[in-house]
Amino acid sequence: MNYGRQGIKQKKKLLNSAATRLRTKLGVFAIKFILILAIAVVVSGSCLVLGSVQGIISSAPDVSTIDVSPDGFATKIYDNESNEIQTLSTTGSNRISVELDVVPLELQHAFVAIEDERFYEHNGIDIRGIIRAGYNTITGGGLSQGASTLTQQLLKNNVFNAYNETDIEKIKRKVQEQYLAIKLETYMSKDDILENYLNTINLGNGYYGVQAAANGYFGKDVSELTLSECAVIASITQNPTKLNPLKYPEDNQERQQKVLRNMLKHGYITQEEYDEALADDVYARVEGLDIATGSSSTYSYFVDTLIEQLIDDLMTQKGYTETQATNLIYKGGLQVYSTQDTSMQEIADEAINNPSFYPSSTEFSINYALSVKNADGKIINYSHSTMQTWYQNVQGNYNFSLTQTNEDTAQQYVDTYREAMTANGETVVAESLHYVIQPQLSFSLMDQHTGYVKVLVGGRGEKSGNRTLNRATDSPRQPGSSIKPLAAYGPALDTGAITLASAIDDSPYYYSSGQLVKNFTAGEYRGLMTVREAIYRSQNVPAVKVLTLITPQVGFNYLEKFGISTLVSPQKAINGSHDIVQPLALGGMTLGVTNIDMTAAYAAIANHGTYTKPVYYTAVYDYKGNLLLDNSSSETHTVLKEQTAWLLTSALESVITQGTGTSAALSNQPVAGKTGTTNNETDKWFCGFTPYYTASIWLGYDDNSKVLSKSISHTKIWQTIMSQIHEGLSTGEFTQPSGIVTAQVCSQSGKLAVAGLCDEDPRGSQVITEYFSADNVPTEECDTHVKVTICNDSGDVASAGCTNTSTRVYIKKSSSGTASDEESSYSAYDSSYAITDEKLSRLCSLHNGSNASAVKPGSQTTEASQAVTTPSNTAGTTAANNNGTNGNTSNTTGTSAAHNNNQSSSAAQNPTTASQNWNTAE
Repeated sequence: MNYGRQGIKQKKKLLNSAATRLRTKLGVFAIKFILILAIAVVVSGSCLVLGSVQGIISSAPDVSTIDVSPDGFATKIYDNESNEIQTLSTTGSNRISVELDVVPLELQHAFVAIEDERFYEHNGIDIRGIIRAGYNTITGGGLSQGASTLTQQLLKNNVFNAYNETDIEKIKRKVQEQYLAIKLETYMSKDDILENYLNTINLGNGYYGVQAAANGYFGKDVSELTLSECAVIASITQNPTKLNPLKYPEDNQERQQKVLRNMLKHGYITQEEYDEALADDVYARVEGLDIATGSSSTYSYFVDTLIEQLIDDLMTQKGYTETQATNLIYKGGLQVYSTQDTSMQEIADEAINNPSFYPSSTEFSINYALSVKNADGKIINYSHSTMQTWYQNVQGNYNFSLTQTNEDTAQQYVDTYREAMTANGETVVAESLHYVIQPQLSFSLMDQHTGYVKVLVGGRGEKSGNRTLNRATDSPRQPGSSIKPLAAYGPALDTGAITLASAIDDSPYYYSSGQLVKNFTAGEYRGLMTVREAIYRSQNVPAVKVLTLITPQVGFNYLEKFGISTLVSPQKAINGSHDIVQPLALGGMTLGVTNIDMTAAYAAIANHGTYTKPVYYTAVYDYKGNLLLDNSSSETHTVLKEQTAWLLTSALESVITQGTGTSAALSNQPVAGKTGTTNNETDKWFCGFTPYYTASIWLGYDDNSKVLSKSISHTKIWQTIMSQIHEGLSTGEFTQPSGIVTAQVCSQSGKLAVAGLCDEDPRGSQVITEYFSADNVPTEECDTHVKVTICNDSGDVASAGCTNTSTRVYIKKSSSGTASDEESSYSAYDSSYAITDEKLSRLCSLHNGSNASAVKPGSQTTEASQAVTTPSNTAGTTAANNNGTNGNTSNTTGTSAAHNNNQSSSAAQNPTTASQNWNTAE
């Protein structure tokens, strides 16, 4: 660096040069320009924002004209012929109005503490809350903390329709909401605002307002609520579905504890009250009672389901929140056109509740709960299970059965428990006792061509509540063998892995786990049979072999396409249990299936392989007559090829004509369907269809605790309903599509029949005529039948020197090896007609002569590798138009098709063992 005199002069000259001064001036000018421009932008933007806000505010409703009280218009529901079938309450589902002075301060403070802690301080909007929410959003906390006050929420629920909003519309609504909140508080007192809010809010389970929630969840007036109960109810409003204390008590309890902490923090309760509320076992006494409303009657199961569907569609299609959707349904003056057929529904209800179908002794389950207060003033709540545990621990073993046959006997049990639990001076605070008739039943019926649900029965007996348990839609049960056509046979036919004539060896077979697969009749194996016969006899081994052949993953994938909504994938396993397993073939599922899902799945078979999502309504109009929801176009997709669907239908017809479902036959219509029975006969199913309608019926005990009486015929109930529904209809048919051909094949191999072999089986000719898809017709000749000459002296295949011989046709099977202890006593019905590869290769050693084979010309070689031992060479029974004679009827004695009901355990009761108890499923 040059710091001498000359260097300094040069630097001064450079700094004072014209170019340097110009650059400096330009820099200063640029800075000034940017500052001025920024100020202009800010000012202009502020003016623009202020102008926009002013415009939004000017378009807001006049606060003096708005009504924030929870009322509205009656909604009407019509059947498929436009007859009114239900009027929904004009005040909302189960809404009971209550004045603020009867609402406990604890409940008022609970809502304020959790929803709007500065409610009594702000003027309608909470500036601190807005700043906090904004800061939380900016710092990455998301939008978990809202800033809406109780006043804003009241406006949002009763004034604005905040659905299907664009971002601009949402901003506009929020601005108007805040503006009106400030205005509203100049017209209404805090108490009036709070009273309307507490009467408006959705508190889950169909309860609207705190009075309905108090009655429904705790069976008492709102004025009688304890602190812990107040906190439970106040916890619900953030998410009425996920925080429902009846369905999700753990989630509700987490928020309830936050409510109590906030109340303590703000001085609404003392530490002692806080501790006592936390110690209260409040969830043991939570119920789900029906509440008297302004509705014209108790809703049917169909209407219950329709309401749930409407809520879901309004949320997904129109952007409503659950509260807004429910409010609109109950007080929006909607006109809902349903798919229900009233006359069909009445037929089903009458048949299902006909006492002649059930044992003369009435059975019912007991639901008992008790709350007592001890000498210290502490309230103790007992549910049925906790009550029984307490009694056993204190008084010794005493069984309080859930299922009774006499109300007097049941009352004696109740009196015994009440007496025991008040023996030390306790007083009864509350108790509830309900009876539900058992066994229970569900039924659903669809038009397979449109997907329209015509009939829905969610239980037998009197329905006393609204939106209660619906066994047709909400109660998954194990399907037993009714799943076989959906998980195994249908997919295997569709992929070309089998035909209806494929021969499957019904013989001892093991799951990959090493467990022996058993048929419904223990120890019974029928030997080689076609797929058709395996279906109508409902044998288990063939179904498992077919699913193993195509893999459980493929069966699972098809069930998804069939619309089964309760499937459990390995990624979502429950206690390690999932449904991509071999027992899936027999209905061994983690959760089971719902009735309506099974009906829709079988409807897909009836509808030429096309699945249609169940439809409960066709159109919804608002109170002005404007179309709100159009549901006339059904959601569909292809599951099976048309040819596959027809072939499967043909096999399912055999179930009715000669299999396990004969009692479901109709006199004027063809019927196709499948029975299903679970382990210990705790669930019974029949899913079937005619050319007109598809219907499923389920029978069982709610708690899965008892074996069903054999005197109750669920298939007969199905037949009774369907025969009346089809009365007067012309006889239909399952129209055969193009691409279906017939061929004569051997029932023991599924391959083309060989003259002199297949027709000379000792049991009679095994040549049958079966239907095939044109692209999957057998081309190979039967290699199962062989004609063999046996030396009567040695019992081995005759050699040239044998003179005492006999010749007959056998079916060739591979050597079984040494049988395990478990299967040693089992033998297939065709074992006396079979010859093993090992015996075929063993020539008589007693007589001299050449080693020429005694197998006659035209028969197959004796190599064991050609034996039929895998499902790929398996399945079937005599075709509907069997031209050949299957002479094995003499071999079927002792096997009642009516008893071939497959069994699978109820995984709904014990998901971890779902795949362990399917062995004897039908």
